[in-house]
Amino acid sequence: MYFQDHYIELIGAASGLLYVLLEINRKKIMWVVGFITSAFYVYIFYDAKFYAGMGLNIYYLLASVYGWIIWTMKSNTSTTVGNETAASREASQIKNLESPLAVKLIIASALLFALLAFILSHYTDSPVPYGDALVSALSFVATWMLAHKIIEQWGLWFFINILSMGLYIWRGLYPTAVLFICYAGASVAGYYKWRKDQMKARELVAK
Repeated sequence: MYFQDHYIELIGAASGLLYVLLEINRKKIMWVVGFITSAFYVYIFYDAKFYAGMGLNIYYLLASVYGWIIWTMKSNTSTTVGNETAASREASQIKNLESPLAVKLIIASALLFALLAFILSHYTDSPVPYGDALVSALSFVATWMLAHKIIEQWGLWFFINILSMGLYIWRGLYPTAVLFICYAGASVAGYYKWRKDQMKARELVAK
């Protein structure tokens, strides 16, 4: 009975788990799985009145296409140097967040939050306009960072996932809450995996 009533959310959560596993290992197919997951969550969040979350997943649909194109272009333009393998070449594309860009992203996050909070609190019946706005604003920025393989996106995702988990438990979206618990753990695992691969790629290029 529970599956019949929540099968869309359960399927969306399952595809979300597959997405994050592919993300940790930087598999380009993750963008296709992410597109499918986002399509499910547009409906789920609309039904739960998480309107910013719904809008965020519409953005994810577009970001999945953008991410696929960016990763494909980087793969096609990369050249092999010395003992570099395809895997190490791909890992060498992982970047660290520099201070000037960090400032721009903080400003972008603040402006997005203010705009979304204003819209949700004045023009919708969202039960948590500020929480929904904060999660969505930060997720917009973190997704852009992911597309450009900036490793610090994992720390931002950890905070987003913990906050989201609390919101979804409060709203009764329990399969989605479990998904975001897994996302939080994956954020830690993803950071260490990317960091390890980044260091190995740098050592190989230096030889």
